[in-house]
Amino acid sequence: MGKVLIRGIGKLVSGDLSQPVLAADAILIEDGLIKGVGKEKDLDTTDVDRVINVGGMTVAPGLIDSHCHPVIGDFTPRQRQLDFLNSYLQGGVTTVISAGEVHTPGRPKDAAGTKALAILAAKAFANFRPGGVKVLGGGLIIEPGLREEDFAEMAREGVTHVGEIGLGAVKRPEDAAPMVRWANKYGMVVMMHTGGTSIPGSTTVTADQVMATTPDVVAHLNGGPTAVPLAEAERIINETDLAFEIVECGNPKMALDIVRIAREKGAFGRILIGNDAPSGTGVIPLGILRVLNLIASVGGVKAEEAIAMATGNTARVYKLNRGLIKEGYEADLVVMDTPMGSVGADALEAIEAGDIPGIAAVLVDGEVQAWVSRNTPPPVRRCKEERK
Repeated sequence: MGKVLIRGIGKLVSGDLSQPVLAADAILIEDGLIKGVGKEKDLDTTDVDRVINVGGMTVAPGLIDSHCHPVIGDFTPRQRQLDFLNSYLQGGVTTVISAGEVHTPGRPKDAAGTKALAILAAKAFANFRPGGVKVLGGGLIIEPGLREEDFAEMAREGVTHVGEIGLGAVKRPEDAAPMVRWANKYGMVVMMHTGGTSIPGSTTVTADQVMATTPDVVAHLNGGPTAVPLAEAERIINETDLAFEIVECGNPKMALDIVRIAREKGAFGRILIGNDAPSGTGVIPLGILRVLNLIASVGGVKAEEAIAMATGNTARVYKLNRGLIKEGYEADLVVMDTPMGSVGADALEAIEAGDIPGIAAVLVDGEVQAWVSRNTPPPVRRCKEERK
């Protein structure tokens, strides 16, 4: 892949809540990884193969959608739509995490079938990047009859996580908790549905059930689409240390209440941002950006903090070597600017004003996968490729 220099950065958002904006104007990339971050004058730019000048725009880690329901390939039978993951890239999303391939036509609901589906999806998406998007496929839907040795086998075959507990026939904490322990034993991250039912066959899940099951991630705490009562969300935030999602296809009032409670608790580091789509709500290519807009413009979260929730927080929970602009991490980046007509002087100000930023470029492993987005409003500025 060679060496790439990103220069002329106006604001560099790190993805790390502890230091969300870096005093840097350049990123050096080598063979798909971030080699250096800082002032251009301090970086070793010899033998650079490609130079991209972003002209004072904002650069951030590629966004991570913590909650998606794909099937094999870039098609959703739920909404009968092609290339939806490719469209997500146009919204700055470079990684998508499957919460379970639940919409697969004829989805098997026995132990052998659900295990086979998880392994197939994990392996298929390991080889397939729609539009350049990295899909963490194979979100296991747990069903009765799964045994510890099944989790060991799935982990060996590349399954990294369990999708929403509650979408399969295993629903009660006493049935799910042993499987959670097996999954964690073999390195898997576990997600659990919360709130009202979303599709036939799913179930309403309460705070007590979540706390008895102890997953790693509480799915769509603001509703998927129906939320738990506020008092139950407050218990999950205050009485556990679990990560929890705010999703676009949920309850916006509850999203703001969750932000308020999380701020009081000092729990911003536990918030993940997802779409929870495709779903009955639809396919929302700009869904992650819309959640950032909501919590930054109305919820009082700084734009750079909101971006960290949609990048570094999720990468940490799912053990991914991306989501941070830091040496040694995968060079998945989004270049964004204030959109034409916005009151914001830059992308961060635009987000805090409630405007979708204009995406000027998206890079995955240091390779440009898209220039000016076909889905966002146009950015005021443009990237320029310069001679070495």
